Amino acid sequence: MKNQTITLYRPVNDKELDLIKDLEFKAFPPRLPEQPIFYPVMNEAYATQITEQWNVPAYGVGYVTKFEVDAQFASRYTVQNVGGAIHNELWVPSEELDEFNRNIVGFIEVISEFRSSD
Repeated sequence: MKNQTITLYRPVNDKELDLIKDLEFKAFPPRLPEQPIFYPVMNEAYATQITEQWNVPAYGVGYVTKFEVDAQFASRYTVQNVGGAIHNELWVPSEELDEFNRNIVGFIEVISEFRSSD
């Protein structure tokens, strides 16, 4: 019987995307010391909003990634709402990111790219 999965999204900049490529699109890179949580988001609209409003102005480019995680594993994390109705995230402590990565099913895929018009 196939395990159930949940679809998650992650807005990334070009540097993080390069690290994901280095990991063969199977995992997210470790967090930096000043980043205590890894927070994939629950829907594409929110990931797109973050990309367009934060990543593109800060880096000139931003990407939305999509991936599947084992649903039973993901259920250990409470969905956190950080604003409006679409602003839902999973908060994964940085020290649990390796285990989280092991529960990604399939590959991380880039579903959209946004660039500065400058």
